[in-house]
Amino acid sequence: MEERMKIMLCEDDENLGMLLREYLQAKGFDTELCTDGEMGYKTFIQEKFNLCVLDVMMPKKDGFSLAKDIRQINKDVPIIFLTAKALKEDIFDGFKLGADDYLTKPFSMEELTFRIEAVLRRVNGKKNKDRTHFKLGSFTFDTQKQILAHNGELTKLTTKESELLGLLCIHMNEILQRDFALKTIWIDDNYFNARSMDVYITKLRKLLKADPEVEIINVHGKGYKLIVPEEDEEA
Repeated sequence: MEERMKIMLCEDDENLGMLLREYLQAKGFDTELCTDGEMGYKTFIQEKFNLCVLDVMMPKKDGFSLAKDIRQINKDVPIIFLTAKALKEDIFDGFKLGADDYLTKPFSMEELTFRIEAVLRRVNGKKNKDRTHFKLGSFTFDTQKQILAHNGELTKLTTKESELLGLLCIHMNEILQRDFALKTIWIDDNYFNARSMDVYITKLRKLLKADPEVEIINVHGKGYKLIVPEEDEEA
């Protein structure tokens, strides 16, 4: 029987917290609800969690302070911040603390669940986590040297091209969320960075067109998907 993922949810609005906990539990996650930052810290040191969802504005200890304390104990546990604030500075602060995602209120419970599942897929995708070489149909990609090779022809990628192709490879045959890619590579998901990423996607498509079985497709309203022959996932 597959082990259920365990989530620590810290939300000082008890009504919202209870609704979120019930929804996440119905989706198959064991969820522990904490209503302030101090309670969250005590709970974290007593139990083992696969992921933490932290409200930024909480009494006794805010979400950022709690995240700092959590990082002292566990550098790798994924953290998603929830906040009513949409200020750019807060988003930067969250990612500086090692946040894996950031969700601004109001949000739908379905979106939170989707974000949690996406983060867990990334973190638990150990087969790809430390890989530096990927096989993409008749292409090979070396992330460290930033070289895409095809039939003996080597193409040196720019840093941004390599980072973006690397993210697509980690999520090959899955959706790479557009906002996650922007925040990971460009830090800020503003209009100009979004247009810049579109340009890089176009460049990568041109580089990969030599193999008709390899393509980057748009997933409307979500992001991109790198399509490769299924056997290459295990390469």
